[in-house]
Amino acid sequence: MGSFAITHVDVFDGSTLSRDQAVAVTDGTITGIGLDLELEPGLPTIEGADCTLLPGLIDSHVHVEGEVSLRQSLVFGVTTVLDMFCDYREARELRNLAGDPDRQVADLLTAGTLVTAPNGHGTEYGLTIPTISGPEDAESFVDARISEGSQFIKIVYDDGSAYGRPFPTIDEATMYAVIGAAHKRGKLAVVHALSLRFAMDALRCGADGLVHLFIDTPPTSEFNHLLRKSNAFVIPTLTVLESVCGTSGGAALLAESDFARHLPGLSVANLKAPFPTRRGAFPSYEVPRSTVPSLIDDGVPVLAGTDAPNPGTTYGASIHRELELLVDAGMTQTDALASATSIPAKTFRLDDRGRLGPGARADMLMVRGDPTKDIKATRKIVAVWRLGRSVDRDSFRKTE
Repeated sequence: MGSFAITHVDVFDGSTLSRDQAVAVTDGTITGIGLDLELEPGLPTIEGADCTLLPGLIDSHVHVEGEVSLRQSLVFGVTTVLDMFCDYREARELRNLAGDPDRQVADLLTAGTLVTAPNGHGTEYGLTIPTISGPEDAESFVDARISEGSQFIKIVYDDGSAYGRPFPTIDEATMYAVIGAAHKRGKLAVVHALSLRFAMDALRCGADGLVHLFIDTPPTSEFNHLLRKSNAFVIPTLTVLESVCGTSGGAALLAESDFARHLPGLSVANLKAPFPTRRGAFPSYEVPRSTVPSLIDDGVPVLAGTDAPNPGTTYGASIHRELELLVDAGMTQTDALASATSIPAKTFRLDDRGRLGPGARADMLMVRGDPTKDIKATRKIVAVWRLGRSVDRDSFRKTE
């Protein structure tokens, strides 16, 4: 059903909530929203009383693994995922798949192959990838990634010390050169760094964003100054960081929702799985949790991301835990919702989504209750639409 209307529904448009609205969708695009919206005679109508309509959620940090990862994401209202590293050949196939409006999969943007040192983080997963050894290779390395289809550049600047797994990393000069090459080609450059020192280096080098918060040392005034000066964004990924730090947030999510009935058994098991502990690790979840308020105070764009499918997470479902954790860390419910809708859309230049308004894609999530008052209401999913097509949520688990 690409054309229909929803009536008597509260609408969170990506920034503000409006009560008792009507929403019209025509051929997969939102064509009108209003209290007294005039609807075409005979247009199919869905009753939205006691519900809130949201833009389809955006998970700003995942690693896709086949079509099932995009299908499962969509079942839980995540209509777009930002992939931070996968096989670029698989990403190309999945992007083509997502281009079909009738396929029930989330849309995909991808970094493709990440930028890492020989034997650095990202080389341990059994996928043979190119690596970079020095700044002199930055231009050609970035060109190669773009030719493969990378839509932004993901850089690993991390020696593993924060979580007790030492490995090589690129040096600061190489990171600086890669960021410069990405910017010269009009691409965002984002950095994985799990220690405060490395995060500060990334900001000094001009990174557009940090794709994790750090877990070793509380932020300093210098870090806050660098972040303000750089205008960079942050994807805290509290969901995976609480798992890294020993908290079973995935199990709590299952206990506090009906999500298990929509999840394949492997996804349930992954939500319950502990993150492997390592001798010499010294992570503290309180470090990223206590860093979020300073991001809010400084007006830093915060984007919701989960790092699925790491242990303790899974596609789609975990974004709802991430929203809860952001609120627990000090965000308002409204700002948390924006972190999974309008803010990532603006940050990654996705002008057609992340909002509800005329001209936007009809990527939508309807939930029971008011998530601007209780963030856990996002888990009470009534319906999901992608490009105006209703998502058959109940059939997903049957196909595992």
